[in-house]
Parts: sequence; C-alpha cells; structure tokens
Amino acid sequence: MEWTTIESDPGVFTELIETIGVKGVQVEELWSLDQLKELSPVFGLVFLFKWKKEPIQPAMTTDSGQVFFAKQVISNACATQAILNILLNVQAPGLDLGTELSNFREFVSDFDPTMKGLAISNSDLIREAHNSFARPEPLVPDDDKDDEKSGDAYHFISYVPVGGKLYELDGLQEGPIQLCDCSDDDWLDKVGPHITARMERYAASEIRFNLMALVGNRVDIYGSRLAAATAHRDQLAAAAAAGGMSDEALAQAQGKLLEAETEVANLQEALAAEQAKHRTWHDENVRRKHNYVPFLFQLLKLMAARGQMGPLLERARRPAAAGGGNGTKQ
Repeated sequence: MEWTTIESDPGVFTELIETIGVKGVQVEELWSLDQLKELSPVFGLVFLFKWKKEPIQPAMTTDSGQVFFAKQVISNACATQAILNILLNVQAPGLDLGTELSNFREFVSDFDPTMKGLAISNSDLIREAHNSFARPEPLVPDDDKDDEKSGDAYHFISYVPVGGKLYELDGLQEGPIQLCDCSDDDWLDKVGPHITARMERYAASEIRFNLMALVGNRVDIYGSRLAAATAHRDQLAAAAAAGGMSDEALAQAQGKLLEAETEVANLQEALAAEQAKHRTWHDENVRRKHNYVPFLFQLLKLMAARGQMGPLLERARRPAAAGGGNGTKQ
C-alpha cells in the first residue's frame, strides 16, 4: 500500500503522533529560533526545504548504534520519518512512546538503517496513521497525479541531541551526521548556525522553508503548573487568614498572595488558549479528512431539480464574457 502526501502542519503532525500512541508531545511551527526559549522542553527540530539533488554524505558518527536512524525507502513518508527519527531517540520525563512504538523501537534496535526504513514502511500502525491525514481527492485524474509526482519535491530532516552530540538525521543520507558537541542546555543555541547555513545554500533560488519543533505537550505542562500554583496560592491564603502576624508580616503575606493569584490567572489563561488551539487543530483535521464531493453532487442535483442551475450558469458566464475572461464586471 502506498504512502500518501500529507500537509505540513503542526496540527496534522500533533494528531498523527497521538494516533500512533505517543503521549506528552506536540508540534509547534516556528517563525524564529527565539521562540524555543518559551517552549521548553524541546525534543528535536524538523526542517522542511525544497529538495535538490546533493551528493550522498558518509555517515559521520561514532555513536556505535546509540543513535536511532532509519533511511527513507519509500516516497511521501519523509515528514513522518523525520518525526520518528526524533521520537525514537528521545528518553525524557513526560514523553511516553506508548506500547506499540516502544515495542517497535526494541524490535528494530539491531537493524541497519535500510532495514529500519523498511520496517517503518511495513508498519501498519504508522502507515495507517500517516495515510489517515491525506486529503480526499476522488476527482484527480491519474495524469494529474503523475504531474504532481514530477513537480517540486520537498524534504524533511531532523535535528536532535543524543549522548552529548548534535545530529542531523536525513533519511536520504547513509547515516546520522554528527554536527558538534552539545548538552541538553545549549543544543538549541548550537543548532541555529547549522539551520541558517542550510538555508543559505538555497537562498539564491528558494525562500520557502519551514521549521517545526517537537515539544512537551503544552496542555499537560500548563495543567501541572496550574495545579502547583493553585496549591501554593491556597497555602498562602490559609496562612494569611490564620492571623497571628504582625502588620508588616501580614502585608508581605498579602503581597505574596496577590502574586500567586496573578500567576494562577495567567496560567488559567494560557491553559485555556492552548486547549482552544488543540480543539482548532482537531476541527481542521476533521475538515481535511472529510470528502465533500457527495455533498456537492447532491447540492447540484437539488439545484438542477429546482431549475436554479440555468440562471446561475448564465450569470457566471456573463462577467467572464464582459471582462475578457478575467471574471470581473465592466
């Protein structure tokens, strides 16, 4: 079964990851690397660019199997594979791969990169999750599909820290490419120049790039912070209400209570905004997956039965004829 093209969108990728069974992670689109400071923890970065044929680089690593890396052996799967190349390298509190993906990582642990890529392509769970986000295109002729395959190609690669090293993981290469030494605290500072350098290689002919980050699930994070902040506020409120303080101590306690209440309010607002964003992502994904063609056919049939199609077609032709084919009225 083929892998279909899916849209590069953080809402798509977040729900795809959840469909595979992973918890505690979401995808955020970045406009600047400065945003990363507000999104901790960041597990890895996915970079999208217009692909141009380049020489295959030798695997530049001495990881001795420490880095999970799968070669891309099928078309249209590079986005999902770039995400998996990050997820299967991360072991962090709060990120749960789920039973299926954990078992998959253990099963392929001794495979070479090509065999890992084949294992991904043959995983029903991963392929079905990926293909579930394809847009329904029941009326696209085969010729158009062939033209689409021969058009511009876009490619996804990953950046992830593993074992004190920063790696670029490109499924079209022979193996992981070690970029530099890093730590969990400074890898985001060190990855910036490498991404910038890659963009500059294509800057003369291409300006379409996209950078996304796999980060901790913001709903979970804000929920945990809100619970802790609420408990802290309640403790301060109880202490202030108990009395037995000097006027100065009471004033200080009330000041701390006000700060705590402000923090709770800010976290409530942030949590509500994040929950609304996830609902919007879900609604957009439902619309992406839905096939509207039967509805449109039925609508046209009803309009024809009521004699409304003729006048509408005539009105549509009139502006085109009057405007020389540009569809504007004169």
